[in-house]
Amino acid sequence: MSDFPSINDLLPKSQSKPVNDIKNTQVLFDKKIKQMDINTKEELVKQKSAQIGLPHIDLSSFPVSSDALRIIPLAEAQAKGVVCFFYIPGEIRLGCLELNENVEEMVDKLNKKYHANINLYLISLFSLEKVLALYGNLPIIKPISKDINITDEDLQKFQDKITDFRDLTEHFANVPITDILTLLIAAALKVKASDVHVEAEEDGIAMRYRIDGVLQNVATLPKEQWRKFISRIKLLAALKINITDRPQDGRVTLQLSKGSLDVRVSTMPTIYGESVVMRILYGGAEQVNFDLLGLRGKAYEDLKREISRPNGMIITTGPTGSGKTTTMYSILKLLNKPGVKIITLEDPVEIKMEGINQSQVDQEEKYTFAKGLKSILRQDPDICMVGEIRDLETAEISIQAALTGHLMLSTIHTNDASGAIPRFLSMGVKPFLLAPSLNSVIGQRLVRKICPDCMELEKLDEALAFKVAEHLNSLSAEIKEKIDLVNPKFYHGRGCEKCSGLGYKGRIGIYEIFTMNKEIEAVILSQKVSEYTIKEMAIKSGMITMVQDGLLKALDKITSVEEIFRVTE
Repeated sequence: MSDFPSINDLLPKSQSKPVNDIKNTQVLFDKKIKQMDINTKEELVKQKSAQIGLPHIDLSSFPVSSDALRIIPLAEAQAKGVVCFFYIPGEIRLGCLELNENVEEMVDKLNKKYHANINLYLISLFSLEKVLALYGNLPIIKPISKDINITDEDLQKFQDKITDFRDLTEHFANVPITDILTLLIAAALKVKASDVHVEAEEDGIAMRYRIDGVLQNVATLPKEQWRKFISRIKLLAALKINITDRPQDGRVTLQLSKGSLDVRVSTMPTIYGESVVMRILYGGAEQVNFDLLGLRGKAYEDLKREISRPNGMIITTGPTGSGKTTTMYSILKLLNKPGVKIITLEDPVEIKMEGINQSQVDQEEKYTFAKGLKSILRQDPDICMVGEIRDLETAEISIQAALTGHLMLSTIHTNDASGAIPRFLSMGVKPFLLAPSLNSVIGQRLVRKICPDCMELEKLDEALAFKVAEHLNSLSAEIKEKIDLVNPKFYHGRGCEKCSGLGYKGRIGIYEIFTMNKEIEAVILSQKVSEYTIKEMAIKSGMITMVQDGLLKALDKITSVEEIFRVTE
């Protein structure tokens, strides 16, 4: 049998190739069928996404970064059918097989941890498996805590060393780079600084604290320590260490034995290096109290009466950092009672308050004050608070709400209370709508309080004494009877250990408040409105100006004359 040729022997050599070609064709055919199956399933997921209102994304060839993968551990991603495919500080994008409780819990958890805008997408099983496979290439690294843990012992140890925060440069020279940040924060907490500024200069690094609204120089670091120090801050705040040519924002959590504090971190490139500002968010509802704002006498009674009304608009005015937000929160806390629905629209939410629905605007997502306010009014509120009235649309919606049975609270940027009405009219608000909607306008500033441990009598120079007398002499006869105009006594702080040598400790508000009356309404309707006219009419009706309120507080040893004119002029 072996003598007979096989069929392959009889065929030319060139004709033996089709066997391999058939195999290759089969492989290609199988791949094509598999791809068609994937495409069909992807199309079904796309249709489902349209039905449930979630955007769809195909991740089969999406470039997922290592940073994104590390947002959700592999085991959790597999168990819950959800992956992170995009991450930058402030924004997280998740892909899920379906929208369920597990995914919603994941969103809440990540929101609390990263304080980011989280977007959900519907993905196919194929996309999920593609992303899960990438975990195998993920380098194993030691996890880094995004918290700064400061124990009571550490805090006490560092704070005991600091008798005056201006001696920090000395202390920095004797601690390792890893402890400099802890020491800087510990000192900031001791003096209750609101912001820590770290600024690159030509010859070194300047560190400053904002204490009671005023920046104070505290220390300098050698230029050679700059890179390591900044890298540590950026690492803890989940910022990109290699990005130095554009601004970044992040957060750090301070873990203290009595709870935690959030710190907002902002970086910005400058000609000598990056500038870093850390804002310590002491915020808590327990820290706001209407009775501790500094309102007194007629102003206190007038405002308390106006906020008790069921409808109308209360406006707070003043520049950034004048305490407007604290005043708004204090009013809300006073009004927050069972049977009352309160909704706020803020940018951002600074203090979380139980029993109040708080919403945050998002300009990138086009969730503006105006759009948010329209939504709020469909939620059947009794009281609304809008962080700021910036444009005509927000102003008109606020006024309509005030006229239709809602109590509206908001702020506006003007120098004093009398500037609010001309500001509304310059936006284009109709006078016949503004006049009946406005209940009261508050003008305010924050002044530093004299340190009680180093308070001493202060002698004013002749020019300043004359200026003070002018303001005090224009008070009403009733108030002038209660003060010594012939020999007024004022005080200041000389500086001591208790106040870190500043002479001041803590802050309090100075206010001017006017309520609407028929005379002011008539002026608004006449459209012949000026700040001067409104102010004169308000004073005639009994309003005490901010300067006068401050001087009365100075006579009561609360603040100094210098401080009053610093914030009002």
